[in-house]
Amino acid sequence: MAVTGRAALLAALGSLPVGIWEPSWTGILAVNGPLALACACDYALAAPVRRLGLTRSGDTSARLGDPADVTLTITNPSRRPLRARVRDAWPPSSWQPGTEHTASRHRVVVPPGERRRITTRLRPTRRGDRHADRVTIRSYGPLGLLARQGTHKVPWTVRVLPPFTSRKHLPSKLARLRELDGRTSVLTRGEGTEFDSLRDYVPGDDTRSIDWRATARQTTVAVRTWRPERDRHILLVLDTGRTSAGRVGDIPRLDASMDAALLLAALASRAGDRVDLLAYDRRLRTLVQGRTAGDLLPSLVNAMATLEPELVETDAHGLTATALRTAPRRSLIVLLTTLDAAPIEEGLLPVLAQLTQRHTVLQASVADPHIADMARARGTTDAVYQAAAAAHSHEERNRTADHLRRLGVTVVDATPDELAPKLADAYLALKTAGRL
Repeated sequence: MAVTGRAALLAALGSLPVGIWEPSWTGILAVNGPLALACACDYALAAPVRRLGLTRSGDTSARLGDPADVTLTITNPSRRPLRARVRDAWPPSSWQPGTEHTASRHRVVVPPGERRRITTRLRPTRRGDRHADRVTIRSYGPLGLLARQGTHKVPWTVRVLPPFTSRKHLPSKLARLRELDGRTSVLTRGEGTEFDSLRDYVPGDDTRSIDWRATARQTTVAVRTWRPERDRHILLVLDTGRTSAGRVGDIPRLDASMDAALLLAALASRAGDRVDLLAYDRRLRTLVQGRTAGDLLPSLVNAMATLEPELVETDAHGLTATALRTAPRRSLIVLLTTLDAAPIEEGLLPVLAQLTQRHTVLQASVADPHIADMARARGTTDAVYQAAAAAHSHEERNRTADHLRRLGVTVVDATPDELAPKLADAYLALKTAGRL
């Protein structure tokens, strides 16, 4: 039960003349008695809340930044019309800050024996699953003095997927892939290390590509054509440990790594390679294996949606052992982890040889663009000290990257906006060189 502002206002207005002209209990009862009776009648005429039928429908997933519409159907089985205010409660991260009150509250009128639909539009600000909390309904009588109130549990889940903002780079990377494959009209005739087919020689072909045995069997000169390697295995390894929780700009490092992994997965699947995903810190967080090219991206974004950084140090030995079990044959292992000196020297370096002996290793790390801004700062004493600290940090990352390169690891260190395209370029370079 809830008393409305209208009832309180009428009680105050009625008590005012009594207090001025006839300040007694009799005067107060004379005014508030009829008001109480009107409230009781209004409450009795309000549609009951407990008997209402509520069901949900609508979106079950949405990309981060896109809206998701969830429809609530209210069925009124009583003989009284339902005049109600409805609050559809969701976690605070389901809306942009300051918009929850407007988005979650609705007014609805449902005649007896009928149903009505109301739509709640969510605009999530974080990845992961958003679960509906409860639906609170306040049913008013015809006078609007007293209301029935109750809550219903109507389960529904909206999964917020990674935004995949780097997909804007996919057309240009696919164009580069077609050039490597020789399927675009460019000056080169396609690069690669895997034999594709034989064709007749034309002036301008590299004489080193002539197949002399095939030429001897026919009357024309035959040349070999090549294509980039296909059907190779790529294992994406996401480090979800402590270092992935650091924020770079407006997003955690883990989200930037996910975005780069999605672009690489989309490109590699179009190139005919097989892509798996492994997320690990001190235990296996998720594993995506054996997906077809058409099912790969939906499976990856669905698995990444619920991943959150864990505030623990990553177990490099466990990560390496899990990666080796997941990729028993020669593969390209892409480590999306930090390039900070301490975690690399104490964690990755002691076990790196186990990976590089059997696989090609590519490490991608998210750099902080604020460090570059600090390095350019001048003018004040504080700015000079900040520039010195930034230069020291930059030099330390370069030393760590050089150490990894001497051990045979390809290193990509870039800001969040540049990491995805640079990682894709590194993959294409390895494919062109036949190192996958």
